Amino acid sequence: MKQQDAEYDVVVGLEVHIQLNTNSKLFCSDAALYGAAPNYNTSAITLGHPGTMPRVNQIAIEKAVTLGLVLGCSITTTNYFSRKHYLYPDLPKGFQTTQHIDPICVGGSLAIASANGNKNIAIHHIHLEEDAGKSIHDADPNNTALDYNRAGTPLCELVTEPCINSSEEAYNFLTQLRKLVRWVGISDGNMEEGSLRCDVNVSLKPKGSTVLGTRVEVKNVNSIKFAKKAIEIEVARLAAILNNGEKVHQETRSFDAVNETTFSLRSKEDANDYRYFIEPDLSPTIISQTTIKQLQHALPALPQQIIINLQTQYGLSLYDATSVVDDYETYQYFSEAILTCTNAKGIINFINGPIKQYSKEQNISIKQCPIVAATTANIVNLIDANTITFGTASSKLFAALLKQTNHTPLQLIDSMQLTLQINTDELDNWVTTVLQKNEAKVAEYKKGKKGLIGYFVGEVVKLSKGKAAPKETQEILQTKLMA
Repeated sequence: MKQQDAEYDVVVGLEVHIQLNTNSKLFCSDAALYGAAPNYNTSAITLGHPGTMPRVNQIAIEKAVTLGLVLGCSITTTNYFSRKHYLYPDLPKGFQTTQHIDPICVGGSLAIASANGNKNIAIHHIHLEEDAGKSIHDADPNNTALDYNRAGTPLCELVTEPCINSSEEAYNFLTQLRKLVRWVGISDGNMEEGSLRCDVNVSLKPKGSTVLGTRVEVKNVNSIKFAKKAIEIEVARLAAILNNGEKVHQETRSFDAVNETTFSLRSKEDANDYRYFIEPDLSPTIISQTTIKQLQHALPALPQQIIINLQTQYGLSLYDATSVVDDYETYQYFSEAILTCTNAKGIINFINGPIKQYSKEQNISIKQCPIVAATTANIVNLIDANTITFGTASSKLFAALLKQTNHTPLQLIDSMQLTLQINTDELDNWVTTVLQKNEAKVAEYKKGKKGLIGYFVGEVVKLSKGKAAPKETQEILQTKLMA
């Protein structure tokens, strides 16, 4: 019997798998690099041969501690690993080596934007574990192919408290977390390469109730956009079940990105189904207070503090300051450019304009852009000196610099005759020509439509092929329009 539709509170918890960017795997020296030929980065240890012995990767431990420190977690100084048993083809040992009882990081939070302002998303814990291999179902029509390159790579699994209350909050959390792990250099966060994956736990409870509903888990969602979509799908599905007077069953589901649906995989396992026990081949890993202090000291300034500093030091808007910390490489580029140019806003405009546009078109990072930070600073200084306009610099000069990297901006400005014309008869003639061609708009301007001054300036700059200095052009225009 269908009940009247009720209102529900959405409750979401996330389990985020962050692949650490170490050179080798968590318990052996096999390479942990993406893109190798199938089963190339393997050895007897990765393949779980009898008699092989694991050894903990200390760099992975340090990267996990680094993540915990930036999130304000408590660090567990004595770490044990356990065996988590389940029989999947992509798990060659028949068990996964992971932390179970004492995770390496406990507590902490990450601030995100929400509908009601800033919100701290509480973290339950972060634990270290090895990744499984990869099952490939479309390589052969009759068989599943197995690639063990990923098996054994180090993962941090971050588990939030069930305190996320919308798909938008989950989206913002994952976006901020990906930015953070890239910022501190512990992971590339590339979801398309599997470096960041997410399990989404969703439940509904009656509006205002303190009792959590039965949850369902959507496994291995491989993009932030898909995580948001999976939550929205499950919220709608669970609401329909409850409104129908039916019971929600705890289960594990998967997300179909093509059809944008979820489907059931299995009933949810409990911890005892995995038969955890302490890994007998690994002694406890001890993290000293000295190591923790060294890692804390090595942390870079974090984005939120940098945003405040940029606003205070350079008078930037929140939008501009935030764009500088879009990623750590952009911040480094800005920091190098500001050393030889005092116009912070001008640098940001050039970075967000031609620099990022070119980097996106070429699918490269800003660090790989051939126009280096010092050159950008030089260009902005030339714009400020009225040697060239921003438009001409970002199009003609930028394109020329890409082809002739051995030339300075000023050399190319001279050779290409891009120098602005200031207070010359030629500038006066351009202004006169534009006004004569736009008599109707001149009449509108004189009747009070003063915003047309920008149109006139643009037309003069266009007529001059970028040579007219906008400031001086506007001054001449205003003089002639007042006559």
